[in-house]
Amino acid sequence: MTFRRALLRGASLLLVLGGTAPAGGDAGADRAFLDRHWRRPVPPQGEAPARWSALEKSLAPQSCGACHQAQLADWKTSVHARSLGPGVAGQLVEMRRSDPESFRLCLSCHGPLAEQQPDIERHGRSVPNPEFDPGLQAAGLACAVCHVRQHERFGPPRRIGMAKVTTPRPSLPHGGVTRTPAFSQSTFCTSCHQFSSDGFALNGKLLENTYEEWKLSAAARVRRQCQDCHMPERRHLWRGIHDPDMVKSGVEILATTAQRSYRPGDELVATIVVRSVGVGHDFPTYVTPRVVVRAALIDNTGAAVGGSGQEYAIAREVTLDLSREISDTRIPPGGSASFTYRRRLERKGLSLSVSVMVYPDHFYTGFFESLLASGAGAGAPQIREALAASRRSAFEIFRKTVRLT
Repeated sequence: MTFRRALLRGASLLLVLGGTAPAGGDAGADRAFLDRHWRRPVPPQGEAPARWSALEKSLAPQSCGACHQAQLADWKTSVHARSLGPGVAGQLVEMRRSDPESFRLCLSCHGPLAEQQPDIERHGRSVPNPEFDPGLQAAGLACAVCHVRQHERFGPPRRIGMAKVTTPRPSLPHGGVTRTPAFSQSTFCTSCHQFSSDGFALNGKLLENTYEEWKLSAAARVRRQCQDCHMPERRHLWRGIHDPDMVKSGVEILATTAQRSYRPGDELVATIVVRSVGVGHDFPTYVTPRVVVRAALIDNTGAAVGGSGQEYAIAREVTLDLSREISDTRIPPGGSASFTYRRRLERKGLSLSVSVMVYPDHFYTGFFESLLASGAGAGAPQIREALAASRRSAFEIFRKTVRLT
């Protein structure tokens, strides 16, 4: 199985909604709405009302931003805006020709609007899509992906305290908006963030299982939804593993030594504990990130003592072709991981240095390297760009130096 096909094997199962809606609305009505809302690809919008302006008819994010400026500004910084960035787009270049079915499958999550599909299947063949809008495709998970169906706008219930709109709906911009609690519930996110129960799994565990992880968390018990953390105050940010502040807010890290001071010849025993105190799913939830705890002795110049370094990984490590799980050391919601560092101190003037690094794109770095080595075809320039970005994405969330002698 090629690397590309392996990823598709997992991605193909992202389409099934999972679980049930938590309390706070009519679960049956919300489920029915979501089943209609997330048909793939999202059906063509069709003709907009003739009386609408060009701005109202447009599906482009920039058109939405003419009025919703704050939302557009947030979206531009998000991973949703980059869902068809160079890493995905570079793979699609060759895939469109060699594997049209898988090509459409990728777009079903990364660009699911009918207007984002360059080809459609007709009588068993791929033919050009007359509705295709290349600019909209490049926008990835644009506003319309979540908010527009048949040119009707959808969104969450009005905020508490907001005045009720009394203007007749046909007189409102783009005909107003249909509001539903489904937009405020974790089930809304399952369309792309939860495999079905019979979906692709390794070692008996689904490759994508974020919603089910959340259901077992304290966050779910107190009805804290995905949106409460990833879209605070309804901001369109979707901050996650790539954001240092977001990661720091979810974990607590402690590094302690067994005694206050040491002499040469003593054995240093240090404990490093990483606690998941605010993460509503496994930390990290997917197979792509890797969190590395490092401990080493350093001298009074800050230089590491040779051979004293130890590393501990918090991750779900899988092979690049997704054929096997290597290890799973992730931390469940509310759980912790503890690491013990032991080293005999051979001289004076030493300190213990502890750091925690996050590599959000660890898997992608290896995947892109392998793809380029095996031949990325016409998409190679984009894959090289994605590889460079994945290498730049690492950041540090903790550092502590403990004077020992």
